[in-house]
Amino acid sequence: MKLVIATPSPFARKARIALLEKGVVFETVIDNPWNPGAQASAHNPLGKIPVLLTPEDGAIFDSRVIVDYAEAKWPAPPVLPGDAMQRVAARQVEAVADGVCDAVVLIVLERARPEGLRSADWVARQRAKVEAGVVDVDGRLGGRPWFVGEAFGLADIAVGCMLGYLDLRLPEFAWRAAAPRLANWFERIGARESFRATQPSIQPINAVR
Repeated sequence: MKLVIATPSPFARKARIALLEKGVVFETVIDNPWNPGAQASAHNPLGKIPVLLTPEDGAIFDSRVIVDYAEAKWPAPPVLPGDAMQRVAARQVEAVADGVCDAVVLIVLERARPEGLRSADWVARQRAKVEAGVVDVDGRLGGRPWFVGEAFGLADIAVGCMLGYLDLRLPEFAWRAAAPRLANWFERIGARESFRATQPSIQPINAVR
């Protein structure tokens, strides 16, 4: 079984961490979906990563579907709560975290454009989403050890990946100063082996024109 990823992607990291937490054995295949002939396009019609290549069920994508697939195939230990409303709560946190990451991706792409074509207003609009998302997840966590229920789960994975991506792509955004409780939580969550083994790193992308 193979997981096709890009090294900066918080979505690929989310899938990797979920699989690692479950003890699933898989091979990591590094791809760059922005390059011609990228592997992702051969398995996902949208050309996006992550993609889980399975011998039994073919290509599984995107990160949310991969998590659902992992829960069905390897239910223990779970990353989603058994209680239906707690699952909704976990998915809500995931939605905010993923939305922040989407906004960061748009900022990165805009900054990759030639200088004369960049829109400061567009970047500011995405930056506002990032800031609001950090405030939101900080409030949802409060002073608790986990986002949902009494155990580590998908919500924690999603937010941890979000914060790691912020550090990678927007290092000038001092989110720790704005959310010290969240910063303390992130330091603790980052000590987990699954997080230490999946640190994101930059892959160059072509300028967008």
